[in-house]
Parts: sequence; structure tokens; C-alpha cells
Amino acid sequence: MSTAVAQTWYMTQRQLMVFARQPAYAVITLIQPVIWLFLFGSLFRKVVELGGFGTVSYLDYLVPGVVVMSALSSNMWAGMGTLEEIQRGTLNRFLTTPVSRAALMNGNVVHNGLVTALQSVIIVLLGLLGGAHCPGGVGGVAILVLAAVLLGTIFGALSALGMLVQERESIIGINTFLLLPLTFLSTAFMAPSQMPSWMRHIADFNPLNWAMVAGRSAMSEQPDWGAVAGRGGALLGLATVAVWLSIRTFRSYQRSV
Repeated sequence: MSTAVAQTWYMTQRQLMVFARQPAYAVITLIQPVIWLFLFGSLFRKVVELGGFGTVSYLDYLVPGVVVMSALSSNMWAGMGTLEEIQRGTLNRFLTTPVSRAALMNGNVVHNGLVTALQSVIIVLLGLLGGAHCPGGVGGVAILVLAAVLLGTIFGALSALGMLVQERESIIGINTFLLLPLTFLSTAFMAPSQMPSWMRHIADFNPLNWAMVAGRSAMSEQPDWGAVAGRGGALLGLATVAVWLSIRTFRSYQRSV
């Protein structure tokens, strides 16, 4: 077990070095969240007058939604990195070493989780600088970040299924198809009471919405810890299944090489 953990951390460090050498990428990934926060936050600031948002500031409501949505959008493309390593032959070279096969996949998962956590903290700080409030304090922010990381783990691990497809166009098409429906069939921008009933029912089964509900509740003045534990537990269970599937997929790819 200790060897597998050490190998996973080695593979994670390898990914982090790539990330550190591309600071422009880190900046670019924050441009869209900033647009969502301040452009849409200003455009729809009066929507809270409709009621049901639990706050008098739309920015307060929007920050958790942008954090979770950014975690989803950035992790959905994790499979592209795996596909590039397959095409370059890097992954196949690793298969000739005694490194744990689970470590090869889990290194990507841990790397994506760390990057997602950093991105989430920066978005929250930008929101606070813009005038948002967090009655739940540091603990509430920590739970929001954890929920975002779990959501990112789910879709980052599932994106590894691109090893079976091995085509950029297919991965791009799937991600483009899923991103907006998952976002708008959630409470990212609108209070549940203002949504059509059929959309509310779909949102109840949307992992993106689970993360938002857990994060928003934890950051509120009076958290609903039952909702936090329930949605958080569902995210953890789904993340575990997604990581298991990614490892199984990797082993299937290994047998095909």
C-alpha cells in the first residue's frame, strides 16, 4: 500500500511540474469564471428580488455555482491529456515499468483534485473581493472546495474512458454536449423555487447540483448539515465508482496494447 501511495504521488508530481511550467494556462482557466462572476453577476443582480435565493446579493448565490461549474468544465477535459500521452507513446513506455497501474491513473486524479482546489479557492477570493459574503466562514468554504473536488474527480475519472475512444473529436463532442445541459439543469444561476418543476426534479439527480447544494448550505448562516452530508456522501460514492471504472478501463487498454 505504501508503495502504491508513493508511486501515485510521484505520478502526481510529474503532472504538477507540467502545470507549473505553463502559468499562462492557469490564468486562462480563470478568465471564464471571472466573466461568470462579474459580468453575469452584474447583469442579473436584481433577479434575487424574485425571492427564493436565501440572500439579498446575487453574487453571494452565484459564487458557489461558479466554483462548481468551473470544477466540472476543467475536469471534463482531463481525458485529453491521457489521449495525448497515448498518441505520444508516453503511456505505453510507463507500461514497461513496474509502476502500479492504479498509480498511473490515480496520479491524474490527485493532480486534477489539487488544481481544482486551487482554482476554487481563487474564485471564492475573487468573489469576496467583489463584495460577496460567506456567513459560513472558512469551514463553509472548505466544504464547498471539497464538493468541487469530488465533482471534478467524478468527471475527471470518467473522462479517462477516452482511452477506449482514442479520438479527440469524440471527446470534444461528448464534453460539449454535456456541459451546458448539466449546468442549466441545476441551481447554478437560478433558485429552485423559480425553476420549472420538471427542471427541479432533474436537478435532484444531477451531481453538479449535489455539489452546489452542499457548498451553498455550508456557506450559509444556518447550514443544513443533513443536506451537506447527504449530497456530500452521494458525491463521494459516485467519485469512488468513477475512479474504479477508470482503473478498469486502463487495464482494458493495457491488454489491448
